Amino acid sequence: MTPARTSPPTGRPQLGLRERKKIKTREAIRAATYALVREQGYDATTIEQIAERAEVSPSTVFRYFPTKEDIVLTDEYDELMLQELRDRPADEPWTDSLRYVLRRAVGYATDEEPEITRLRWRLMAEVPAVRSRMMESMSVTGRLLGRAVAERSGRSPDSLEVRVLAMSLMGGLLEACLYWAEHGHEGDLADLVDRALDVIEHGLPARNA
Repeated sequence: MTPARTSPPTGRPQLGLRERKKIKTREAIRAATYALVREQGYDATTIEQIAERAEVSPSTVFRYFPTKEDIVLTDEYDELMLQELRDRPADEPWTDSLRYVLRRAVGYATDEEPEITRLRWRLMAEVPAVRSRMMESMSVTGRLLGRAVAERSGRSPDSLEVRVLAMSLMGGLLEACLYWAEHGHEGDLADLVDRALDVIEHGLPARNA
């Protein structure tokens, strides 16, 4: 669920020619989509227009992204974030590890591609089809996160506790990002993620807090 990027994060291993070509094609499709959405809006943008702008065929677009919503939502870097979680010190408190990794995930987008990140989350907040697809993708990312939680805690990834924790984290991250978009992208998104984690960890604060 971390925001889809148009460039690979620093430290990503060197890829072969075929994989680099695939990434280049995906980047071209995403860039074309974002440009068209800025020009004419999400609903008016068609797959045919995206394909023409990206200089690929409509079938190529569908081969990389099953739906138009997936162009906005597809995330190639969940596994990278999960690996970072696995790499945190074994004696580090869980909450500290999660804060580090989630803040890093948010930072990848807001620091390096702020305009695209704001556009993506605005679409998620305003376009019902995009938000609906996001809810579906959350379950996939939640299962991946649950695997990392299970490895760290020694529990089964299918245990109720692991599933509840993983999806609570995903829900908190989603709501923090939507809140940010709905309020004109004011403030620091990483700080909002911290607030969401505080609620998950400690419960609702006192009304006058």
